Amino acid sequence: MPVDEFAPRLAFFFVSQQDFFEEIAKFRAARRAYAKIMRDRFGAKNPESMRLRFHCQTAAATLTKPQYRINIVRTALQALSAVLGGAQSLHTNGMDEAFAIPTEEAMKISLRTQQIIAEESGVASVVDPLGGSYFLESLTRDYEKKIFEILDEVDRRGGTVKLIKEGWFQQQIADYAYDQALRKQSGEKPVIGVNAYVESGEKQHIEIHPHDPTTQRRQIDRLQRVRRERDNRKVAQLLEELVKVAGDPSANMMPATIELVRAGASMGDIVERLKKVWGTYRENPVF
Repeated sequence: MPVDEFAPRLAFFFVSQQDFFEEIAKFRAARRAYAKIMRDRFGAKNPESMRLRFHCQTAAATLTKPQYRINIVRTALQALSAVLGGAQSLHTNGMDEAFAIPTEEAMKISLRTQQIIAEESGVASVVDPLGGSYFLESLTRDYEKKIFEILDEVDRRGGTVKLIKEGWFQQQIADYAYDQALRKQSGEKPVIGVNAYVESGEKQHIEIHPHDPTTQRRQIDRLQRVRRERDNRKVAQLLEELVKVAGDPSANMMPATIELVRAGASMGDIVERLKKVWGTYRENPVF
């Protein structure tokens, strides 16, 4: 397919981490690099094909249990950096997500955080409001240069699929995570409430999202009812057709999948059959 036929519909998912200016530069560099990749590698002509649309979520891994209310500030700064970096849509984490899924209060504060940024701060009224800043432009150029260096390295090593199988990407992520853990443990990387400004006598009185113990039983009962009431002969026939389509690399699986869902097939029914065709991916462990 010509790239301009589908590229305008593509969208991506990023995370916004802690370093405020670094995250803004990251998003700006990603947008710039993507435009060049679509134009130079894939021959895109439509400007919409070169536009990097992305959703962004604030970083759950940065949230802490100690002094958990300050997670509101962390999330607000991460959300602001995503907006300044050009995010199209945004998810802000709840202050209590280090404990459980958010309570109603935590969700409302997350929503209000976005609304304050969107409707009170004025930053959403300007395209690329920090563009022209010497520091930010320099950081963006550094990021973009490094992006293309990594892409060139991936090409030299044989491409993405090969490196996934070899565990190369997993190794890069593991090494970075280990380095960050050491920096936090030593105090080189401050984490307020954990290794800096610790309140040793802190007592936490936190409301946790209520868990309904009947949820699991109700979902199982619902699934069993669907399986009793559907036309199981038809579902079995459609599953066999799905297997045939899945075995043909040139075939479109979507129509067969839609028919299965309409007939009452569960996700488990479909996935289990596809496993027999493709197997199950197992990540290569790296140390």
